[in-house]
Amino acid sequence: MLKIGGILNIIIAIAHIIGLFWAEQMFEKTGTEEGMQKLTEINHTLPYLLTVFVAIIFSVFGLYGVLADSKIRKLPFLKFGIFTIAFIYLFRAIGEQSYNILKGTTTKPETIQSIIALIIGLLFLFGGYTKWKLNKQ
Repeated sequence: MLKIGGILNIIIAIAHIIGLFWAEQMFEKTGTEEGMQKLTEINHTLPYLLTVFVAIIFSVFGLYGVLADSKIRKLPFLKFGIFTIAFIYLFRAIGEQSYNILKGTTTKPETIQSIIALIIGLLFLFGGYTKWKLNKQ
């Protein structure tokens, strides 16, 4: 499960970088267009830098998932990292969707993103639980 969650994160990171070639369309489709417009007013490179930064974060999350069972390379704070990643995804999925439902501002892209975040969060949560529960036996 951790490996699947990790691979999904790496795919998302790559998609962010590829999406920069069509940045305006990507920002529009993901619902970040307004925020990116505000960043552009400050400095025209900020939306691109933020997207690269986000891609790096997804890459790190991906490495934690993919290398969680690696016998060769151990990442620091592996157990803490896996469950923190699970919490971040679950909080993002449940928190944002709940907020949007309460405000009545739910959109299809936000709902899809929340479902994807929920799935990845559960992969990390159950993958981590399985990994450390089985190791105790």
